[in-house]
Amino acid sequence: MKQIKTLEDLQKIREEALRKVNIRSDRSGTRITVGMATCGIAAGARPVMMAILDELEKRNVTGVTVVETGCIGLCKFEPIVEVYVPGHEKVTYIKMDPDKARQVVVEHVINGHPIREWTLESAELE
Repeated sequence: MKQIKTLEDLQKIREEALRKVNIRSDRSGTRITVGMATCGIAAGARPVMMAILDELEKRNVTGVTVVETGCIGLCKFEPIVEVYVPGHEKVTYIKMDPDKARQVVVEHVINGHPIREWTLESAELE
């Protein structure tokens, strides 16, 4: 994490955060929801969400909304990320980390291939 030493440093961090929030403002198309209740945050949801935002930005992906939600009710599977693609079933990814989140952006959101072994559906079959 960047160290804040001056008011200018704080202003740069604020501007960067606002710019990333603007990525999340489009309400059409694909939606990615990150569980950000206490259990999700404790399990690492914040770095997961930042990795998703960073990967979308890095690849210049548009038409994707990233939102936070509260408790999804599956604490033992946190961090949880849900991907909604118009015309397809919701996919719930479990036990996410930043690297997996980046891969979900590339494989599922961009290329249209959900990574089934990381989903809730896969865990229920075990």
